Amino acid sequence: MQVAIAGLGRMGINMARRLLRGGHEVVAWNRSPGKVEEIAAEGARPAFTLEEMVEMLTPPRAVWLMLPAGEVVDETIEQLVTLFSPGDCLLDGGNSFYRDDVRRKNRLEPLGIHYLDVGVSGGIWGLKEGYCLMVGGDHDDYSRLEPLFRTLAPEEGYLYCGETGAGHFVKMVHNGIEYGMMAAYGEGFSILKASPYGQAVDPAAVAHLWNRGSVVRSWLLELAEEAFRKDPNLKSIQGYVEDSGEGRWTVQQAIDTGVPVPVIAASLFQRFRSRLGDSFGDKVLAALRNEFGGHAVLKAGGEKQVDTAGAGDVRPATPQKNSEIP
Repeated sequence: MQVAIAGLGRMGINMARRLLRGGHEVVAWNRSPGKVEEIAAEGARPAFTLEEMVEMLTPPRAVWLMLPAGEVVDETIEQLVTLFSPGDCLLDGGNSFYRDDVRRKNRLEPLGIHYLDVGVSGGIWGLKEGYCLMVGGDHDDYSRLEPLFRTLAPEEGYLYCGETGAGHFVKMVHNGIEYGMMAAYGEGFSILKASPYGQAVDPAAVAHLWNRGSVVRSWLLELAEEAFRKDPNLKSIQGYVEDSGEGRWTVQQAIDTGVPVPVIAASLFQRFRSRLGDSFGDKVLAALRNEFGGHAVLKAGGEKQVDTAGAGDVRPATPQKNSEIP
């Protein structure tokens, strides 16, 4: 089957490779020409402009966007609508917001241009393992392009999720769950490291062990094992964690529909916290504990300081229960 891949980042270029290996004809376009030349050497037909890309395709065309979510997708779509013909189909495989899918479908439908939203999971391992695909849009378009999905995905690794937006909605929820799982693993290994057994217990061995029959086994644990084997104490990595936006959208959707998601919400906020280092909020918390209870605080340079002006004002008349000590 013939398809164009527009956007040859880490996932896009490997998707093009997997399609080529599956016997499909791939036209490849990217804003920077180096990636186009790279995949052309492996059998793709190179396109150095969007006009060239569209001209190389036989109608009804299929163009699969693998671009960063947001304005760049809309800008590319606006260029493509001047080049497309009725019956052509646009697939968005980036991490777009599902409401943007609905808006884009409404923009394209009067022009006779079809649209599928495809949530893609698999990361840099997708070339070898296959990509998990979550597809939204018209079912007839899904059926016509199913050979592409079958090649990209592992066995039973793709699903028609419903009307426009459903694919990216399911992927959004998937990423929200991923946030929570990653946070729980991070916290668990932190407890192990800080424990009296932290120096003796090998975190890579623990991750390997938990993937042998335990209820917390997962691919994420496999990745954790690999990371720990490379750098047991993760000294080469700064604890600064970005978020792609889908965790935020998941929490917002939960708010809109009144669904409690304390784990996912906390994991999202933890990512925000990771970027602050010595955060002001933590300074306020430490200062308050020092003021009302005389609890020790650390000076900016790291030296411990116990007393402040308010420490002597704590009222000790009635012993507190443990639950009353903040």
